[in-house]
Amino acid sequence: MAIWLTKDSKVIVQGMTGSEGSKHTRRMLAAGTNVVGGVNPRKAGQKVDFDGTELPVFASVADAMAETGADVTVIFVPPQFTKAAVVEAIDAAIGLAVVITEGVPVHDTASFWAYNVSKGEQTRIVGPNCPGIASPGASNAGIIPADITGSGRIGLVSKSGTLTYQMMYELRDIGFSTCVGIGGDPIIGTTHIDALAAFEADPETDAIVMIGEIGGDAEERAAEFIKANVTKPVVGYIAGFTAPPGKTMGHAGAIISGSAGTAEAKQAALEAVGVKVGKTPTETAKLMREIMSGN
Repeated sequence: MAIWLTKDSKVIVQGMTGSEGSKHTRRMLAAGTNVVGGVNPRKAGQKVDFDGTELPVFASVADAMAETGADVTVIFVPPQFTKAAVVEAIDAAIGLAVVITEGVPVHDTASFWAYNVSKGEQTRIVGPNCPGIASPGASNAGIIPADITGSGRIGLVSKSGTLTYQMMYELRDIGFSTCVGIGGDPIIGTTHIDALAAFEADPETDAIVMIGEIGGDAEERAAEFIKANVTKPVVGYIAGFTAPPGKTMGHAGAIISGSAGTAEAKQAALEAVGVKVGKTPTETAKLMREIMSGN
């Protein structure tokens, strides 16, 4: 069992013929992902060979869905074309759109998210500026390394790509149901709360790791949601305890303003609802290890 991405997911890649798209299509195929085609209007009708696997290129997401039954798209297009690519996915009503692209203008993200809402949110958008989703042993949509962890019963949701990978590696012997990198931009399609709700409902996820970072109030809102809705144990980590106020740290959304958005404030909010918060990723993994071992 996994959330949003399973062994049965049929994946297409918008931007499959570009350098990043082709590189990661090859990696996704090697991970066992059922990639069924790509989208590039200028190369429609062509086929691309990935180490013996030939994938067709379609003119649009709608065409790809009609021909292959695709239900997931992974978007590897330059920032200036990302909005159009996401809108195309929304218009086709594909179930899941994973937007890997970094540097998407915030007003473009706000625009395509509002458009998705106006269309009834038939498409779950993950990202932008995210590593994607991995359900180890089943499917991998994005750029998360496929060989750093095994399948298991921990759910992971993280704003940070590299911390996603570190946590997967630290707990590789226990394993994960699904790992979701939601991205660190100020506006994102899928939030901590969305992932927490999905993991809570997943019968094969026993506990959840939540990785946040300074800036905004997403973690505080997640704490309120956990208190009201989550019965499974949650451990947390907040990146940025040493960040100076007023300075962006890594992600566009990671900026402290006054007392709002500090790591200390987020830690306090989470601990107040019973979430154990590690001071380092390794300490966080240790807390989860204790939970999974029953200590």
